[in-house]
Amino acid sequence: MPTVTDRCFEVFRSAGMTTMFGNPGSTEEPFLMNFPDDCRYVLGLHEASVVNMAVGYALAGDRAALVNLHTAAGMGNAMGAIINAHHAKAPLVITAGQQHRAMELIEPFLWGRQVEMVRPYVKWSYEPHRAVDVPAALARAYHTAMSAPRGPVFVSICMDDLEQECPALTGRAVAGGPVPGPAAIQSIAAALGEGRRIAIVAGEELDDPDTWPRTIALAERLNAAVFGPPENFRGGFPTGHRLFHGFLPPAIKPLADRLEGFDTLLILGTRVFAYYPYAPGSYLPPGLRAFHVTSDPSEAARAPFGDAAIGCARAAVRQLLDLVAEAGRPDPPPAPTPPPADPSVPITAAFVYKTLADAMPPHAVLVEESLSSLATNQKLIPRDEPGGFYCSGNGILGSALPMAVGVKLARPDRPVVCVLGDGATQYSVQGFWTAAREKLPIVFLVIDNAEYAILKAFANYLHTPGVPGLDLGAIDFAGLAAGYGLAYRPVDRPDRLAPTLQEAFGLEGPSLVHVRIDPAVPPLIG
Repeated sequence: MPTVTDRCFEVFRSAGMTTMFGNPGSTEEPFLMNFPDDCRYVLGLHEASVVNMAVGYALAGDRAALVNLHTAAGMGNAMGAIINAHHAKAPLVITAGQQHRAMELIEPFLWGRQVEMVRPYVKWSYEPHRAVDVPAALARAYHTAMSAPRGPVFVSICMDDLEQECPALTGRAVAGGPVPGPAAIQSIAAALGEGRRIAIVAGEELDDPDTWPRTIALAERLNAAVFGPPENFRGGFPTGHRLFHGFLPPAIKPLADRLEGFDTLLILGTRVFAYYPYAPGSYLPPGLRAFHVTSDPSEAARAPFGDAAIGCARAAVRQLLDLVAEAGRPDPPPAPTPPPADPSVPITAAFVYKTLADAMPPHAVLVEESLSSLATNQKLIPRDEPGGFYCSGNGILGSALPMAVGVKLARPDRPVVCVLGDGATQYSVQGFWTAAREKLPIVFLVIDNAEYAILKAFANYLHTPGVPGLDLGAIDFAGLAAGYGLAYRPVDRPDRLAPTLQEAFGLEGPSLVHVRIDPAVPPLIG
């Protein structure tokens, strides 16, 4: 009779999870031995990189991704990335080995409370009590990860369970998801019909090829100004559209000030809101009535304002299109103008982003982690195609570099560029190795200001001078590229940036384009 391991891989195949992201350890070797020829193992050199690769793969591929980590020690290494997966709503089935059952009572070396460790940031965390329950637990994990709101799950597998005989599972499908209730949608539609100056916040749940045209049609029918949310880690609306008015600032009073003059606010498919830093004030300007649609009940419950409808935001867009009509509303106020991006020495972040926007091939995907220049990035690089942008789900450094690897594995048909700060690069530099090993043509663009500029901006904002540890420099990016097997392309003059990027996009493997920029500290809320 087939073994527990055999049945586990039957579950993986039936769910389409034939790519496994992993970093193996001794407790995982029994699970991985005689690895099937029809499955793919993508090796990462650190558990956080492994999980973030899977996040990119799951989001870009619109599927569940399979992760195999080392036992408790490796789970500890992976926790920041698992938190990122939680906030990004990435459907991951995460497994890790557990020590032999015969020794669990005495808590041996490499044993750990990994089920409890990960529980706050996964939808379900479980260690089967019987060997024969392992495949069924993995099937449940898959269905849980893929149900709304999507997210990571965890199954701990005792290393002595795997060679036991195991009966087959009955295959089953779990289809569908909740849609907002008709009464809630009708209430929103009525308010939109009455509104004269409408604002829409288009969130990450709308990042879908079928939904973008509908969201555009809804915004045009309402003549609404469309904003990106403060925590923008996927695209919900084309930034080049005439109705797009930029991204909301991540602080209470500045965000409310940005919405001054509107009477109706519709927040679709994102949380309300990711504020940081603390800038006290009213959450909304006077006279603004807010509505919120989200698939996540916890987001609806903790929102500080707005009538909420729980259900699929994509479905809500379809429903609202059937209910709202065009009306003679005035045009929204003009969108902010982008910052100047002229060539200069030293090179500015604005010039880098404008040059990158001009050099990116059609259908390119941007993966981003350069927090100090994010506001400039948002204003200068168009995000005009679904699935064209990804970044950390909660500002967790070290996410973007390996996420870009996962994105490229999921979408080999699309060019991928990963923009990194010099400091952020160091948090998951091991991802370079996997990109080179898999021969992935990713352009890693490192913007080097030799400092933690975002923290200097915080120090200026909070009036906390004299904070140590904010200066970097002396990082050998040429050596890093050579050590991990990437082509290295330094840029020290503005006129060299465009041809260097064009060359990098034409390479067959990964490259590191290194640009030193002006270390001037930008304002925290730009």
